[in-house]
Amino acid sequence: MGRVIAAVAYAEGRRVAEIALSEGKSWSEKPGHVVWIGIHEPEEAELRDVAQQFGLHPLAIEDALNAHQRPKLETYGDTLFVVLRTAHRLKDHTEFGETHLFVGPGYVIAVRHGPSSYTKVRERAEANPTLLKHGEDFILYSILDFVVDNYTPVVEAIETEVTALEQRVLKVPLTAHDIERIHALRRELMVIRRTVTPTAEVCKQLEHTESDCINEAMHPYFRDVADHVKRVSDHIDALREIVTHTFEAGLLLESSRQNQVQRKFAAWAAILAVPTAIAGIYGMNFENMPELRLPYGYYMVLGGIVALCGFLYWRFKRWGWL
Repeated sequence: MGRVIAAVAYAEGRRVAEIALSEGKSWSEKPGHVVWIGIHEPEEAELRDVAQQFGLHPLAIEDALNAHQRPKLETYGDTLFVVLRTAHRLKDHTEFGETHLFVGPGYVIAVRHGPSSYTKVRERAEANPTLLKHGEDFILYSILDFVVDNYTPVVEAIETEVTALEQRVLKVPLTAHDIERIHALRRELMVIRRTVTPTAEVCKQLEHTESDCINEAMHPYFRDVADHVKRVSDHIDALREIVTHTFEAGLLLESSRQNQVQRKFAAWAAILAVPTAIAGIYGMNFENMPELRLPYGYYMVLGGIVALCGFLYWRFKRWGWL
């Protein structure tokens, strides 16, 4: 069931009234007024009532009902339709949400899907009436800036885990859990990048748009958000390289450890082959073996075995095999 989070009318950057959803259009048409409506996961009938009231395009409504859109900016007459994807870091994974914004003369309608809240955005905007009086373009900027700023702690949390995993891989062999976690982080970073990259395009489009809803004075603000997105995107690319390097380094170290073990096995096998071969020769039960009649023959053979084994041990130790 959809829920109206807030429906508020503003004039000159100050809250003047909390309104019913059905009153939104009439308030938005008042000179110097702007209506900011927030709806969470609306039902189809509820959203179509809003669309009929504000004259929203049916294609945009279809997109807003299906929360599986990539970030984008579309223009329908005098209305801008903006799709944003939100990200929130939980204990071991990132949870994504989606926000659809309808921005037109005197109104901003935010349709949210998933875990996202703009209460702080509204409080921050209301605390700055000088900028809020710009109207719908400042509200759009505030929401966009909030969404982009929330990417940073998500990426930083992943960076912390990647750094810890990198240090662990250098100290101990890769485990099945480590490999699964590395692949999970790579997939997560890929999804975040698919979210961030088109968001940068949205910011650039808003920076250069000539829509009546966007005052030219707001263009530098959207440029600033685009710069933030670019930094996040570069951070993600760097992390993806680190994750890939960590996995490759882990495989190389594991291969090196296996080679060391194999060399040790080969060295000890060569050392043990000496007494095995000599004992095999003397176990052939031939009588014509002169060493058998020597009084110290047994001790001479044992001494030879010890000498040969000692020599081999010394050589393998010098080569670093033992």
